[in-house]
Amino acid sequence: MPRFAFPRHRALWADIAALLPTTDLAHDADHILRVYAWALRLAPELGADVELAGAAALVHDLVNIPKDSPDRPLGSEASAEASRGHLATAGYDAAEVAAVVEAVRTCSWSRGLPPTTPLGAVLQDADRLDAIGAVGLARNLACAQTFAPRSPTRFYDPADPLGTSGRTLDDVRNAADHLPRKLLKLAATMHSEAARAEARQRHAFLQAYLGQLQREAAAAAEWAAE
Repeated sequence: MPRFAFPRHRALWADIAALLPTTDLAHDADHILRVYAWALRLAPELGADVELAGAAALVHDLVNIPKDSPDRPLGSEASAEASRGHLATAGYDAAEVAAVVEAVRTCSWSRGLPPTTPLGAVLQDADRLDAIGAVGLARNLACAQTFAPRSPTRFYDPADPLGTSGRTLDDVRNAADHLPRKLLKLAATMHSEAARAEARQRHAFLQAYLGQLQREAAAAAEWAAE
């Protein structure tokens, strides 16, 4: 079992670990634990309860709706509702459960809700940090692979790898489109200074990746045109 900061976190993990996906690398147990570690670190700065921040991180993705589903924006609310019984089983009282549920309800980017409490701000920051940088890029490509059985999918648009031509961005068809469509916007949404500092570094990595992608795609296009 992973190392947890509080006994109730250990009990909560024992109850939910088997429910987490094993074939979706973007939303697996490792993702949950990375968000958990950041939530514990960020909570004091924002004045949130550290134990509740960790609990919110552990349950924030209990219901995993595919990213290309029209119901995707409802994922955080579904996870929030699904967390109630697990939190109670781990020993959280009604007020604590309500606080965690509210934080999870507002954490999703696709839902577009602002956090209503410091606890919600902590969870948003921790979850969004895991969407950018090297791990975030790997998670994006893992998501793209899950789209492939259902729709045509590729790494980038050969004619416009960075999505700068004015075309409509399609991050189901082109994995790289997810960067300008979402990932490059996340650093500006952080609530805590610690998250902003980390996000700046991860944002710079994504920008460097896109520069390298542009160079490699241009070389491939030049060869094909000869």
